Amino acid sequence: MSTTSTVDRAFEAALYADTDAALDTGASLLAADPAADAELARRGREFVAGAWRRHWQPADVVRFTRRELADEHVRLLARLVVEEHEDERADARRQAAPGPRWAAQLDEIAELAAHPTRADRFTHATTALELYRLLLSLPSLEPLDRPQTPGGAKNAPHPESRMLGRIRGLLAKAEATGFPEEAEALSAKAQELMARYSIDEALLAARTHDAHTPGACRIGVDAPYETAKAVLLDAVARANRCEAVWSEALGFSTVVGFEADLEVVELLYTSLLVQATTAMTKAEAAQRKGGRKRTKTFRQSFLAAYAHRIGDRLAEVAEAQIAEAEAEARGTGTRGAGAPEPDLLPVLAARGVAVREQFTRMFPDTVTTRVRGVSDLAGWQQGAEAADRAQVRARPRLPS
Repeated sequence: MSTTSTVDRAFEAALYADTDAALDTGASLLAADPAADAELARRGREFVAGAWRRHWQPADVVRFTRRELADEHVRLLARLVVEEHEDERADARRQAAPGPRWAAQLDEIAELAAHPTRADRFTHATTALELYRLLLSLPSLEPLDRPQTPGGAKNAPHPESRMLGRIRGLLAKAEATGFPEEAEALSAKAQELMARYSIDEALLAARTHDAHTPGACRIGVDAPYETAKAVLLDAVARANRCEAVWSEALGFSTVVGFEADLEVVELLYTSLLVQATTAMTKAEAAQRKGGRKRTKTFRQSFLAAYAHRIGDRLAEVAEAQIAEAEAEARGTGTRGAGAPEPDLLPVLAARGVAVREQFTRMFPDTVTTRVRGVSDLAGWQQGAEAADRAQVRARPRLPS
């Protein structure tokens, strides 16, 4: 019997009949034929390539697999992703290189693939068939390819600036420190740099008549309490001139915006989620000492209030930052030598229109959802208080 026919028979038994007995039959066929291993792996790479054609990205597939299956499936997937990418690189007909987000995701997945797995043949075959079932079930997503410029060329990759590197480092230190005063100082400085980075990018694009259009990225929204987390991400996105839509069944939100703003949204959302989780854990411990046991409702209410309040704060801070930049521009007229600085408000308004149009093209039909399960008054009050303490406001500038 050929290896191809062994794999075909195993697939016919296991992939298209969703029962444990069918899965065991397919795994037994594969386990009994070591010569079929190469063909089994080749088919896996084809399933991975099929996910790309349906507009999934490497991080999306790994995140969804981790959500639906187990660690051994994730490690097998990581190896298939790396192998598929190497096959693609060897193909002379390969399309243009993927963007920096894709490349960064591949680097992270390569680390997962480096961890060896030890399993008997039947277990390995079972893992492969379960993974392949999942890959076959993936729906088509909205494409996240970098949009075309009016001239027809794709947007060039957006390299990480030194400023963004500094922001990333400050937030990492703020999350790691055990001293609240140090965390406050680090987070405040990071927010100050974020605001300047985003505004400078917008003005630079206006000065140079940059024709680039908004792009998009997907950010994981993990259980539990994912509704409140999605609301938090939406608040961060809106405060940074982006739009977000939550795909609850798939465990992520898609954020649409200009690249500099997308970078800020990812960093700030991650940092605020860490701050919220830390504050919630402390508040919950205090509640338990007082004899309360409604942990789930407390956490849900805490995070919902945090997301609601942080949205208000971020909106206030964003307005203040824009006003400060406008005042600086009026005071100087120019930034150094050259043409006068473009008016900031019309620049931001034009970018907002472009983002909304791109969002509508990608998601013409969206619905509003409610945060469910918010019934704990103490959780809501303490979540709002924690949001008020979260570091989103920049420190006042020192007089020059």
